[in-house]
Amino acid sequence: MHIVRPGLWLFRVRISYWLARRCFHWPWLVRQPWGWRWLERQFSRMATLGNVDAMGFYGHILLLRGTGLAARDEGLRLLRLAAERGNAKAAYQMGAISLAGSLRSAPDAVAALHWWETALAAGHPVAAFKLAQLYRQGGPGLAPDLAKAAHYAAVQG
Repeated sequence: MHIVRPGLWLFRVRISYWLARRCFHWPWLVRQPWGWRWLERQFSRMATLGNVDAMGFYGHILLLRGTGLAARDEGLRLLRLAAERGNAKAAYQMGAISLAGSLRSAPDAVAALHWWETALAAGHPVAAFKLAQLYRQGGPGLAPDLAKAAHYAAVQG
């Protein structure tokens, strides 16, 4: 019987994830089916353990490269979880998704505001620009507000 100690197992998971993030930039490995499966397993395992950065990263991958609606839904779920837990990139992406809408949901500028404000609070460099732009132009469910647009433009610059 093989006994795995939790501390050692968690260390191995973290090392594997770290290695997978480095190998993700090797195009020849990503193109190999076995290589992609190995990378995806490492990303998935770390996201399942609740690592916020891994949830955001793997959510992006599933959203952009996942196969089928189930992968896209899981990517959105992971991005939302990461954004709610303070991941700036995930919050920014959720704002872009909310404003764009999809086949299942109409564009929602109010939700985009929420996510971009969350991204700005977490330190995302482009969130203030997008907020200023959205307040300047308005959007679905949101009237233009030039005072708030000027506020966010000042925050940006």
